[in-house]
Amino acid sequence: MSVVPSAAPLSRAMVLAAGLGSRLRPLTDSVPKPLVRVQGKPLIDWALDRLHEAGVEDVVVNLHHLPDLLRCHLSRRQSPRIVFSDETDQRLETGGGVRRALPLLGDQPFFVVNSDVIWLNGAQPTLRLLAEAWNPETMDALLLLHPQASAHGYEGQGDFTMDPVGRLERRQPGLLAPFIFAGVQILHPRLFENAPEGAFSLNVLYDRALSEGRLGAIAHDGKWFHVGTPQALKDTDQMLAACAAALTPH
Repeated sequence: MSVVPSAAPLSRAMVLAAGLGSRLRPLTDSVPKPLVRVQGKPLIDWALDRLHEAGVEDVVVNLHHLPDLLRCHLSRRQSPRIVFSDETDQRLETGGGVRRALPLLGDQPFFVVNSDVIWLNGAQPTLRLLAEAWNPETMDALLLLHPQASAHGYEGQGDFTMDPVGRLERRQPGLLAPFIFAGVQILHPRLFENAPEGAFSLNVLYDRALSEGRLGAIAHDGKWFHVGTPQALKDTDQMLAACAAALTPH
């Protein structure tokens, strides 16, 4: 896959934070899922810290469940700058949420990150690798994939197969796929041309881009965690503690 660097570093991003966190109840009855803490840090701050490290200056955060708590928490951050996209009237799912936020994101490509995933960099910073792989001439979307076999907290059959040059295919019914979508991506606003109104999944747009040969992907080589259940929360906390201990000089 030929790579043409993007014209400028990505300076904007969106963090998807409007989920209900139903599988984490009763914890999320009183705390929005993005404020659930792992290693003492709210999930959303894991994402925002990574975006800040990557040079992102402005981040849109969408709100639905217990929005005032998220607003209050994020008002304390100085960087990146946070603006909010309000979905308290209607949950718009991933696609509808990004579509509503487009006026806040500008006309250049931007990162989109799920607030319920944590990733550790591999040999190089993950977001830098994603930005370097972005090809504006051939892509409308670029996904970070992670090997299903090492995806902590993931419960499913995989999402994609990917050949050595990065060509993707969706998982076929009844089969397993070796890669999952890791909840980290670069999207271009043109991906949303003729997108549905209201609530819809980004998968609708991925499939269209895939059919047009404009969906790219790279594989993540670090550790990856999905925090979707109480057990996954406990396991992630323990594994990250072990990683931190292993890196601490003795």
